[in-house]
Amino acid sequence: MTDDTTEVRLNEAAHRYEIFVGGERAGHSQFRDNDGVRTFFHTEIDPKQEGRGLGGRLVRGALDQTRAAGLEVIPECEFVARFIEKHEEYADLVAAA
Repeated sequence: MTDDTTEVRLNEAAHRYEIFVGGERAGHSQFRDNDGVRTFFHTEIDPKQEGRGLGGRLVRGALDQTRAAGLEVIPECEFVARFIEKHEEYADLVAAA
């Protein structure tokens, strides 16, 4: 039996959120912060872990933690941008142009 427990953690030193499955890192979403805005510019999931919905769980966790930190978002990463388009509850996080 495998441990499919997932956890999204902020790795401040690397400027990214990481998703762990059963204690092992399975992907990350990189960002940069500037004046209260967190710009997500790259997201990837380990190819061995693709097709399990981990990208969505990673982005949801990253956006939830970003909201809790009181920051706005610029979704330069296409994956993050598509996620926000599909999940209207995150639209209010997007910084005004």
